[in-house]
Amino acid sequence: MKDYIEERAIGIANYIIDNNATVRQTARAYGVSKSTVHTEVIKQNG
Repeated sequence: MKDYIEERAIGIANYIIDNNATVRQTARAYGVSKSTVHTEVIKQNG
């Protein structure tokens, strides 16, 4: 399951960069909460 989370985090980060998207826009696009977006991106960098 860790691979899935890592892949999703990379996808989220790429979406934010490619679309200059906000956390809210990204959360909507991925069907997850703002907290999930923030947590996954931060954990991958930490």
